[in-house]
Amino acid sequence: MAPIPEGAAAIQLPPVSDDLIAAVAEGRHHDPHSVLGQHVVGAPGIADPITVIRALRPLASEVIAVLANGSRIELGHLAHGVWQGFSLLGPVDYEIETHYANAPSWTADDPYRYAPSIGELDLHLIGEGRHERLWDVLGAHYREHVGVLGAISGTSFTVWAPHARAVRVIGEFNGWNGVQHAMRNMGPTGVWELFVPGVHPGTTYKFEILGQDGVWVRRADPMARYTEHPPATASVVGETHYEWQDAAWLDARAAHDPHNGPMSVYELHLGSWRPGLGYRELADPLIEYLHELRFTHVEFLPLAEHPFGGSWGYQVTGYYAPTSRFGHPGDLRYLIDRLHQAGIGVFVDWVPGHFPKDEWALANFDGQPLYEHPDPRRGEQKEWGTLVFDFGQSQVRNFLVANALYWLEEFHVDGLRVDAVASMLYLDYSREDGEWLPNQYGGRENLEAISFLQEVTATAYKRSPGIVMVAEESTSWGGVTAPTASGGLGFGFKWNMGWMHDALQYIHEDPMYRSYHHNEITFSFVYAFSENFLLPISHDEVVHGKGSLISKMPGDHWQQLANVRAFLAFMWAHPGKQLLFMGQEFGQPSEWSEERGLDWWILDQPTHRGLFDLVGQLNRVYLANRPLWALDNDPAGFEWIDGGDAQGNVVSFIRFDHDRNPIVILMNFSGNPHSNYRVGLPFAGNWEELLNTDASAFGGSGVGNLGLVQAVDEPWGGRPASAEIVLPPLSGLWLRPAT
Repeated sequence: MAPIPEGAAAIQLPPVSDDLIAAVAEGRHHDPHSVLGQHVVGAPGIADPITVIRALRPLASEVIAVLANGSRIELGHLAHGVWQGFSLLGPVDYEIETHYANAPSWTADDPYRYAPSIGELDLHLIGEGRHERLWDVLGAHYREHVGVLGAISGTSFTVWAPHARAVRVIGEFNGWNGVQHAMRNMGPTGVWELFVPGVHPGTTYKFEILGQDGVWVRRADPMARYTEHPPATASVVGETHYEWQDAAWLDARAAHDPHNGPMSVYELHLGSWRPGLGYRELADPLIEYLHELRFTHVEFLPLAEHPFGGSWGYQVTGYYAPTSRFGHPGDLRYLIDRLHQAGIGVFVDWVPGHFPKDEWALANFDGQPLYEHPDPRRGEQKEWGTLVFDFGQSQVRNFLVANALYWLEEFHVDGLRVDAVASMLYLDYSREDGEWLPNQYGGRENLEAISFLQEVTATAYKRSPGIVMVAEESTSWGGVTAPTASGGLGFGFKWNMGWMHDALQYIHEDPMYRSYHHNEITFSFVYAFSENFLLPISHDEVVHGKGSLISKMPGDHWQQLANVRAFLAFMWAHPGKQLLFMGQEFGQPSEWSEERGLDWWILDQPTHRGLFDLVGQLNRVYLANRPLWALDNDPAGFEWIDGGDAQGNVVSFIRFDHDRNPIVILMNFSGNPHSNYRVGLPFAGNWEELLNTDASAFGGSGVGNLGLVQAVDEPWGGRPASAEIVLPPLSGLWLRPAT
């Protein structure tokens, strides 16, 4: 240690005002590092600079700075629990040893001796609202941070709270008292930062924020990547060292266009598919099940953290945290990795349109509206009791755009299905007159939300080749899947809600009356190529009193199953990709509830096992025959044979691939077989029955054409050839040229 000159005891250190000391001592100062920690200063009568060390230790009886070389500097009490001393060594690593009159002494590193853990470039990008890897710099990160002499392990806490007067970190590491862990404000970006040495993964924490109204509020970390198990609400310092094994999948994904390939999606609510299974335990049974059914993708209902299980994940409080209900984020990575290695793509539902009002989460985050629009005519979704993001605020947009990238890049997700897009597009969505605020041109379009959707789709496709962005959009908004360069929203697919509504309405009718509703089964073909469509029979159609898919069907139990088989064959043959919610593949009798598992017992009944086998066969035939998917988005891939046979309840059409290879689709939605039914065909010759939903193997009556149809050169219905065939009742018949 350098010698202390004579008279050192009388050295006058720079004064610090009592008000400033009090603010720091109470953890309400915006820059506690300017007082606490170590500071090189000049002192009267001393030629060389000296290093002042200050520490906050309320109620201490003695405070000592223990330097890295073992030297000990006794600190004197300034005021309000702030202690001060000095060294002539210059800045150096040290710890603070604290003694109490009636309590054990303790020694700890000093958070205030560290430089900021966030850099100027990151702050600039945050200020601009264009930090595409926001999760790398905000939130809690366990890391090594450089002190004066070397790196020290701990956790850096960083949060965006531009309206806050002060911010503190609270957690189990400080007994949920943040006075000694106040954060520093990093300038006009509104970012606050503190590195706390010795805080390890698994530690729970929150932020304590002093609003402009002088009230302290406690909030979970918006950027937390792990949380406590609900109903507990604290954030958790997380760390993942998962080694992915899906490089071959990602390379193949980037090399082909999923929008013009086969896509058959199994939608799944993780908590009720096999109750009790976590992310890791789900991998083997789910892969085996999907292989048996041959779905190309699985789509999970939202996996981001949410407080109320009954929301199914659609009211998110932790956008960057996979729900801890099913394990650690690393376990979710394992599940997705395993699915990829098994050749199965993964979609996740994403909810950027609204968020719940829970006071410990995003609502009024820094004491006033921040993530939500401040005007309730824009910022509140009364129908759902939720708040709407302020899409015109650049940092809020950044939060959401980066979140989409986070799921795509950190969890290797192959696509995001964006929930409730219509609620974002229209300012008057679910609002009465006087409850909404028009845009700058007096219209009802939410221009900021439109711009946000264009930004997120364009950015996602740019950064993650081969992924898919899917919109759940329930109106006739034009250009949902048009490129952003031409003014479209830039999605890859749009859920065809019109098809879903019309087709379900039609199939619900008794076959005796379907002829009066024929337009409902054919109208979707009028606009089938106006967007890139995905046909959904989703969770929304089998809850809240709507009943399961089979319960929507008319007739006795056999007829209900036959209707489901025919309906699914029509769905798989219709232009567009397809999505089916779990349980409907085997005719679950009861309406779905997130509180219990599926009716797996019904698979013991041969007729329901037959429906299950049919779905597997639909997918196998679909995958093996390019005409069923290669031109889904091109009118050249579809031609009517006869769309007007309302009296017969028959719909017939042809699907083509790029080489004009045909597959003929014949749907008989009547309750009776049609014998000697003449149908026009592209050419004469033998046509094989590629699929017959009435086959006895699927639980049907076994009516058919013995596997083969012979077409002759007799024109019919504008076609050069035709054949007389048997159409089974309530069935789908697919034909292709015999080889």
